[in-house]
Amino acid sequence: MMQNKKDKVSLNPIMTLMILIGLAILLSGILALLGIGATNPAEGNWVAVESLLSLRGIKYIFQSTVANFASFTPLSMLIIILIGIGIMDKSGFLKTTFSLITRKCQKKTITFVLALICIISSIGGDLAYVVMIPLSALLFYYGRRNPLHGIVISFAALTCGTGLSIFKTSVDSSLDALTLDAAHILDSSYTLSYLGYFVIMTVAIFVLAAVITYVAEKFSVNDVPKYEFKDEKKEFKLAKRDIRGLIFAGTFGIIYLLIFIYNIIPGLPLSGNLLDYSQKLYIDKLFNPNSFFSQGFVFIVTIWFVILGLFYGLGSRSIKNNNDFCDYLTHSLDGIGRTIILILLSSILINIFKKTNIGTVVTALIGNLISNCKFTGIPLLLMFFFGTAIATILLPNTVNKWTILASTCVPTLMNVGFSPEFIQVIFRFAESMTYGLTPIMAYFVIYLAYMEKYNTSDKPIGIFKILNYQKKYALATGVVLLILLIIWYLVGLPIGINVMPTI
Repeated sequence: MMQNKKDKVSLNPIMTLMILIGLAILLSGILALLGIGATNPAEGNWVAVESLLSLRGIKYIFQSTVANFASFTPLSMLIIILIGIGIMDKSGFLKTTFSLITRKCQKKTITFVLALICIISSIGGDLAYVVMIPLSALLFYYGRRNPLHGIVISFAALTCGTGLSIFKTSVDSSLDALTLDAAHILDSSYTLSYLGYFVIMTVAIFVLAAVITYVAEKFSVNDVPKYEFKDEKKEFKLAKRDIRGLIFAGTFGIIYLLIFIYNIIPGLPLSGNLLDYSQKLYIDKLFNPNSFFSQGFVFIVTIWFVILGLFYGLGSRSIKNNNDFCDYLTHSLDGIGRTIILILLSSILINIFKKTNIGTVVTALIGNLISNCKFTGIPLLLMFFFGTAIATILLPNTVNKWTILASTCVPTLMNVGFSPEFIQVIFRFAESMTYGLTPIMAYFVIYLAYMEKYNTSDKPIGIFKILNYQKKYALATGVVLLILLIIWYLVGLPIGINVMPTI
């Protein structure tokens, strides 16, 4: 009887998103009525919670929903990438490749490499979510492992590794600029090192991959529902046509990559065509928001996937004519209607929550609290770390969050001896802990949609359940990254080239 009662209150993710939208609107009305707000330290102006529980608020919701959904990046990125993944899957390229990989490697090795690739792929920005989550599911599926577990692992690695990057991206460049402006409040001559956190980031990436692997194989493997394979468990046998397909795909895929790489290398004959030469630094030429690379990278990757799938199909004869090719392009888009509804509701939730200013107000309050505290050393480090972690749940956007926090937190921590580079590392490590624990993170819906897609049980996998899957990873990430920060601070190890944690 108790089990039946429990089943009745199990909410479908679509219904949960609707409820969260309603609660966000209601909460905005209550907080606005109470006059909740804070001084934005970045601009010095008062920011109040804006009520959507009003005629003006309701009008905004109706007026902005369609335009916001049309411009919601996860939707367009997912549809475009799924075209490439679809032909790779349907042609047999992914089955052959992943079957060979999983047959030759141990499960722990596969998990570690997957976690490492997901962490490093943060250099590709948001694209990593729409590529790695679907591919992780298929990797586990063709390896005869639970694809739900593969999705959980990839999302954990992507979110927990969001702040860990050896190479500077456009986000890092924006953070550097904000950090430098804040540092100049105390020291107008201070300059940031380009490789200012190379050492600690390199160590953190490999340590985190190992930790995620340990949590995945030791604790979370039994958390997800069991996956029922519809086909019989047959041992994969590599045929001559599969080898021919891999040769075709590998040859033309490598040619495409070489052409692409040549066009992002400056200084060679007819090279560097994809760079933005209005920028001085190479990393900005490559990753700044206006560069061809940044704007066209999604389509570049999609074309590469199409080439791999097409030439594998031609080589293996799984693609016999143009009809096969066209059908395979749409393979991954079959049954995407449910995903679109989830993305629509997610876009509404994120849009209205942003409009309420709740995340901005809470982050500003945290920034002001840190700037007024009297802590020094490790206690201040811990306060800043956990303050950032809390702010991330309500304001996931990295640049927006640092815009608010940098102007107060950087001078406060510099006053007690923390270097600006180390302060930025603490910030990035802290947001990595909780980045995957909030449904208002734009790419959370991709995680949700794929858990729904591969769920073979009669019960829906609710939003709070899949958030619960991430708790172990978030806790482990927070602990290990905090330990690294404290070790670097106490021992005085360089965090980068000629950069120390203290000044």
